[in-house]
Amino acid sequence: MDTPAPNDAARPRLSACIIAFDEADRIVDCLASLAFCDEIVVVDSHSADATVALAEAAGARVLQRRFDGFRSQKQFAVEQAAHDWVLCLDADERVGDELRASILAARDRGFDAAAGYRFARLSDYFGRFLRHGNAYPDRVLRLFDRRRGGWRGQREVHEAASVDGAVATLRGDLIHYPYRSLQQQLAKTERYARMMAEHEHARGKRATLAKLVLAPAWRFWRGYLLRGGFRDGWHGLVYAYVRANYVRQKTIMLWMLSNGQPVVTPERGAGDGKP
Repeated sequence: MDTPAPNDAARPRLSACIIAFDEADRIVDCLASLAFCDEIVVVDSHSADATVALAEAAGARVLQRRFDGFRSQKQFAVEQAAHDWVLCLDADERVGDELRASILAARDRGFDAAAGYRFARLSDYFGRFLRHGNAYPDRVLRLFDRRRGGWRGQREVHEAASVDGAVATLRGDLIHYPYRSLQQQLAKTERYARMMAEHEHARGKRATLAKLVLAPAWRFWRGYLLRGGFRDGWHGLVYAYVRANYVRQKTIMLWMLSNGQPVVTPERGAGDGKP
C-alpha cells in the first residue's frame, strides 16, 4: 500500500521556470516532464515559431521578454513565479522518472534538507547518452528556494544558480538534448567562447602563451582519458575534441582581446572611412 501523501496545504508549492526561443520541436516534451509542478512559467524571447502557442496549449503561463543574457533571463523567470520553491529548466531538458520521484519525495518532506538541490544531467550526443568524461554527471543546482538564492552574479554565459545555505544532491538525471546538429553545436560553442572571453577580459583576466598551448590539450586528455570519455565510443571522442576546441577558441579570443584586437567583424562604416 502506498504511503499516504501529506496534507496538500502543508506541502510546498513548486513553480517550474523555463526560458525558450524557437523551441517548438522541444518545448512540448519539456513541459510534459514538468506536469507534477504546481505552475509552469515560460519566458520566451519573441520566438518566430510555434513555441508560444504550444506552451500555452500545454497549460504554461507564457511571458515575453527581450533576451539580454542567459542569467538575466533565468532570474527574471524565477522572479515571475507564483511560488518560492522553483525548478529551473532549459527547453532542451526533461526531468527523468527517477529524478521526478526524488523531487516529489523531497517536496513531501517540505524540502527540509536544504536551501537548494542539485542533480546529475545526462546529455544525449547524436543518438547516445554520454555517461563518462567531462559530460557526466555534470551536476547542476536547479531546484531551490528563491528567498535564499537565485541566478546571481554578472556572468551571462555558463550561468549557475547559488543559494545561501545547504545544498543536497537528489538521485536521478535531468535528461538533456543539447544539439540538433553538429553545425549547431559548433556555432553554439563559438558563441559561448566569445561571450566567456569577453567576460573574462572585462574582469581583467588575460591569456598566457602557456594556457594558449596547454589548456585545450589538457581539456581533451582530462575528459577523454582520465575521466573515461573513451568508454562512450566515437561519440565520446568527438565530444572531447569539440569541447577542447571550445577551450582553444576561448583562449585565442581572450589573447586577441588582451592585445587590443577585435574578435568580431566591426560594423561597416565604423572607422573605416566608408559610408
